[in-house]
Amino acid sequence: MRIDIITVLPELLKSPFEASILKRAIEAGLVEVHFHNLRDYTTDNYKSIDDTQFGGGAGMVMMVEPIDKCITDLKSQRDYDEVIYMTPDGETLKQGIANQLSMHENIIILCGHYKGVDQRVRDQFITREISIGDYVLSGGELGAAVLCDAVIRLIPGVLGNETSALTDSFQDNLLAPPIYTKPREYKGWKVPELLFSGNFPEIEKWREEQAYERTKKLRPDLLDE
Repeated sequence: MRIDIITVLPELLKSPFEASILKRAIEAGLVEVHFHNLRDYTTDNYKSIDDTQFGGGAGMVMMVEPIDKCITDLKSQRDYDEVIYMTPDGETLKQGIANQLSMHENIIILCGHYKGVDQRVRDQFITREISIGDYVLSGGELGAAVLCDAVIRLIPGVLGNETSALTDSFQDNLLAPPIYTKPREYKGWKVPELLFSGNFPEIEKWREEQAYERTKKLRPDLLDE
């Protein structure tokens, strides 16, 4: 998979990809992540990428021309499955979206700033708009990092155990069940005896029941989907 991220702050984005699972995935050749500074596609001496709104109003708007040049340049080199715009008014990122995107070969992620991008960018180039929550950040970079982490960990070979991602919360609209590790007892707090029984069908049944009960208590909205 190849991910091209268009941003005005590439330095803000790079650190998450220089550690942990994302770094290992890149070093293993399972994913390529490239950062493109939008200011490299400007034409004036000030490297301007934003201007005031037509019709008046507070806040600056990212201009269509440098974004057009960047996306057009990328598309001249390869085909892309999606051109994603990170925006608070996009569809909320959920596990199903991450699952879908992890199957793609090439995607572009555009990070918004200021009041957002000229509507013509959204009309002409964007195939999907994604939000990481109902709140506003200073820019789309942190949202892009969250999206990339959610997607990259699903690529075969990235996680040490291929079944790990399949048992994550939200994969089946349920939260994950309780999990335990050593020691077996700590300060009188005991691990359920069933987990030591070796009866794996019963353990799986218990986990399913626990997942349902946790979801019912903590996120009942998931059961309606």
